[in-house]
Amino acid sequence: MKRSIRISAAIAAALGLGLAAVTALGQPVGMAPGMMHGMDHGAAGGHGRMAGAVGMLTRQDAGSAADMGLVHDLVMNHARIKRTVTNLPDGVRTVTESDDPTVAQAIKAHVASMSQRLKDGREFNIFSPTLPVLFENRDKIESVVEVTEKGSVVTRTSADARVVAALQGHAVEVTELARGGPMAMRRGMMSRMAMGKRGPRAGTEPNPAPATGAAATTEHAH
Repeated sequence: MKRSIRISAAIAAALGLGLAAVTALGQPVGMAPGMMHGMDHGAAGGHGRMAGAVGMLTRQDAGSAADMGLVHDLVMNHARIKRTVTNLPDGVRTVTESDDPTVAQAIKAHVASMSQRLKDGREFNIFSPTLPVLFENRDKIESVVEVTEKGSVVTRTSADARVVAALQGHAVEVTELARGGPMAMRRGMMSRMAMGKRGPRAGTEPNPAPATGAAATTEHAH
């Protein structure tokens, strides 16, 4: 009986974490696109609707909350996004657009911000296993961003086969979010929880060696 109680408690805890992830990306009925930009877009790690999602980022900086707000708007309006992906021998070409002017502007802002982050090495990632590879090898990536009336066309190429695979894999991840919207985002956040404290970087970085006579430490993902 005691074992059954322990199992039930573990399941309840897991469900609680899942609900926390869902709540972080929730949106009240009637909230228009863009309204999230007035919430928690100051310093990273603020308190409020997006604090939970921002807190799951592998890295945080002053622009994290604002960028998470853009992601939220795009995920919530995924049905209004049109996206095509073309794999190239040395990379990928993506076209992401919307007939909705507000969503189109959000696409442009998101692409511009993420492109600058890649250039600066300021990682923005919750659950993608491909982004660590891209940020660590950003000097091996050639990027061409074309802003269109309805969104952005992005071509990224590399001479490194591992980076090419990561570029194409990340394009698939983004397409899944554009197709699945909130449900795809929730699946991703649940997968992050399953990865443990080191998140999507698990397996890409060595575990820190414990100091002699001291307890072992674990890298903090945030």
